[in-house]
Amino acid sequence: MKIWAHRGCSQKYPENTLVAFSKAIELSKITGIELDIQMTKDGEIVVIHDERVDRTTDAIGYVRDYTYLQLRTFRIETGDTRKEKIPSIVEVLDLIQDRMKEGLLLNIELKNNIVAYAGMEDKILNLVAQRGLQDNVIYSSFYTKSLYKIREFSPSTSIGVLDTRVSDCFYKCRGAFGEDISQVALHPYWQGIDLTKRQLHRFAVRVWFTGHLYPEKPTGKKLDLDVLEQQGITDVFLNEPEEYQLY
Repeated sequence: MKIWAHRGCSQKYPENTLVAFSKAIELSKITGIELDIQMTKDGEIVVIHDERVDRTTDAIGYVRDYTYLQLRTFRIETGDTRKEKIPSIVEVLDLIQDRMKEGLLLNIELKNNIVAYAGMEDKILNLVAQRGLQDNVIYSSFYTKSLYKIREFSPSTSIGVLDTRVSDCFYKCRGAFGEDISQVALHPYWQGIDLTKRQLHRFAVRVWFTGHLYPEKPTGKKLDLDVLEQQGITDVFLNEPEEYQLY
């Protein structure tokens, strides 16, 4: 079973922040890090899950309605004396690219199924390619048209089709890419596995969980990864990857 840090180490630290990512890259056996991107009013790519800043910062409003410099004035509480800011994707890549060059993967979720950010696909592909990191990045989205654009711009790029049920991921994948499913993964909800392991054997199946919002109570127990693997699940996005002895 492959383990990913979901929005960084987001159980103990604020999600999608530099401190959460810095803790994740300390995990030597981790497969990868997952994060989310939105775009500012002036076209900068920033790392934040929600379309609005209300939940995670001391401000209110849509990400798209603020310039990058305005977003930088917002604060994210960490629970101690430190205060984090919404990072740009450039800052995150600066932080983790050395680990990526050692083999760490990065899953970038394009949060464009609600707000259609013009040019997001081309812009993120170029930023990643400029650093030579394209072989270590997977792009995922609930918006299949966006993934189709990614593959149009870069046919060999790895993508992950997001939906609740794995069957919906599967058929969205078939509808968009036909038989060309090389480098295509399925990213369903962990309790949405409604196909057999045999049907899923050609795919990486990376599952996500509900309730993954900072702050939240620790789960108090570990997932039985063997049970998940028997269902055909290959990867898990976890808030608490450090609890799985990955140092």
